[in-house]
Amino acid sequence: MQNNYLERILTARVYDVALETPLELAPNLSARINNQLFLKREDMQEVFSFKVRGAYNKMVKLSPAALKRGVVAASAGNHGQGVALAAQRLNCRATIVMPFTTPQIKMQAVEARGATVVTHGDSYDEAYAYAVKLGKRERMTFVHPYDDPDVIAGQGTIGMEILRQHTGPIHAIFVPIGGGGLISGIASYVKRLYPEIKMIGVEPLDADSMYQSLKQQRVVRLPQVGLFADGVAVKQVGAETLRLCQELVDEIVLVDTDSICAAIKDVFEDTRAILEPSGALSIAGAKAYIKREGLRNKHLVAICSGANMNFDRLRHVSERAELGEQREAVMAVTIPEEPGSFKKFCALLGTKSITEFNYRYADPKEAHVFVAVSVRDRAEAAKLIESLEKSGLHTVDLTDNEMAKLHVRHLVGGRAREIKNELIYRFEFPDRPGALMKFLNSMSHHWNISLFHYRNHGADYGRVLVGIQVPPEEKAEFKMFLNQLDNHYWDESQNPAYKLFLG
Repeated sequence: MQNNYLERILTARVYDVALETPLELAPNLSARINNQLFLKREDMQEVFSFKVRGAYNKMVKLSPAALKRGVVAASAGNHGQGVALAAQRLNCRATIVMPFTTPQIKMQAVEARGATVVTHGDSYDEAYAYAVKLGKRERMTFVHPYDDPDVIAGQGTIGMEILRQHTGPIHAIFVPIGGGGLISGIASYVKRLYPEIKMIGVEPLDADSMYQSLKQQRVVRLPQVGLFADGVAVKQVGAETLRLCQELVDEIVLVDTDSICAAIKDVFEDTRAILEPSGALSIAGAKAYIKREGLRNKHLVAICSGANMNFDRLRHVSERAELGEQREAVMAVTIPEEPGSFKKFCALLGTKSITEFNYRYADPKEAHVFVAVSVRDRAEAAKLIESLEKSGLHTVDLTDNEMAKLHVRHLVGGRAREIKNELIYRFEFPDRPGALMKFLNSMSHHWNISLFHYRNHGADYGRVLVGIQVPPEEKAEFKMFLNQLDNHYWDESQNPAYKLFLG
């Protein structure tokens, strides 16, 4: 039983504000993956995301009295813009509660529509709780971003358009999942008419609330979520969206940050459009699914759900895109510290393009070189590493080493051998004005900081590498200190990148 979602979608009021967006073939990407991949361009909506559909369909059905009192919503950006545009068209007051980590471009876009922005909390969930409280206090209607039948039906009109625009057989439709409203709506329409079409949700590895909920057959609340794909950074899916996904979704594909960055580049090369990370999620999922299943010559659809990208974040995306496409290998190579060894090393690389090379004298016998090289795929990278090893050059593959990619490549040559009892930890914290100082204050303790590296990646998480001198007899006290911090952290003291370049 789907609560008559087919009827709800067919009668949804969305086209007062929404476009019927094009379904476009991605020719270059399709040729590379040996399948026909069609992009549903929801990034072309007036607010650059699909969210306006569900928001308007919910709000247009409110009574005149409810519209007069106004609406309130919680949003990491895109839903807020949808509510703001709907309120503008309906001449209704709108208040949008947004977490401090929301990109400025999204806050400014909401305010430009005449809505009031209230910032609260470091995550969507904190903003949500405050918005619900605010709505009750001021008797405003709360417009839920996903767990509402009218919102779900509004998003479901995308499924109606896809089937109208693509008349041939579709093997699968890939949909990004945050709270689950988008995939619930599309699946409710598509599966009712063509149950053989696979509905595949895509989530980031570090924000997999729907995957965990389906696995445990209940709404699971994640303690933490990664914020890179901020549009889907939801700790808890909806009860109604979980019910629909249990019934209608075939599977969930999980992808990492590098894969998302590669997908952003893929879409840019085909369309010259720059998707936000959550907007490119479905393309990353489609590529992973095709590779896993060995698909060929199938027609596939991926939802480009949004393009509200902070310009500063492009630096991080461009750095990681080649890694996500597995077209760059990052390695630590040990070569003899003697004349001619560097030339020999370069000769072994042959005509391969070196994208990064870091070296500083540190030892009279051995030189440790941090190098990144363009490759066709991981198989070629493995072959290169094997070739270097056979030539007597010890090589460590750092391509999947987060500490190496985020920090060490910018610190190579910073050895300090006289430092005793050094522990290396990597931390993440919600990045917003004043966040680094707050983090530094939390680190103010009697242990000496021997290394510190922070770099703004244009992402929503601040990433810091810290060296701390902790005597052996104080390690238990240090562990207690770590557990009191309100931050993600990883012990990197045994990381080979640290040992080779910084230890």
